[in-house]
Amino acid sequence: MPTLEQIRATFAADRFATDAAGCEIRLAEPGHSVCAMTLRPHHLNAAGTPQGGAIFTLADFAFAVAVNAFAETVTVSLQHDITFLSAARGTELIAEANCVRSGRSTCFYTVTVADNLDTVIAEMTVNGFVTRKKIGE
Repeated sequence: MPTLEQIRATFAADRFATDAAGCEIRLAEPGHSVCAMTLRPHHLNAAGTPQGGAIFTLADFAFAVAVNAFAETVTVSLQHDITFLSAARGTELIAEANCVRSGRSTCFYTVTVADNLDTVIAEMTVNGFVTRKKIGE
């Protein structure tokens, strides 16, 4: 099993999420992850709250880590459904992804995004497709 540092090194290749958005992996287990994003001015919309795209990026990254960190083949997103529930007031967003069902060719995950003040910001569901592509190819 890969270590957390090895997983972080692998997902550093997701440069949009890690470099541009600043997503970081806090916890990775098979079918579960916790990722975070410290809010910076470039994450905010004209109203001064985190932009929906920034929230979605963090949630999608948490899904990717949860589904792929311990897998032999790559799983990609088929469909996302995100509901924005509240504006973030904190300085950090935390996304927790959990596997609901994992099959041979598809999977279903939920992702909850909250701020560091424990306000739930968004809920996302994800349907994934398990490809035949090996991790690292």
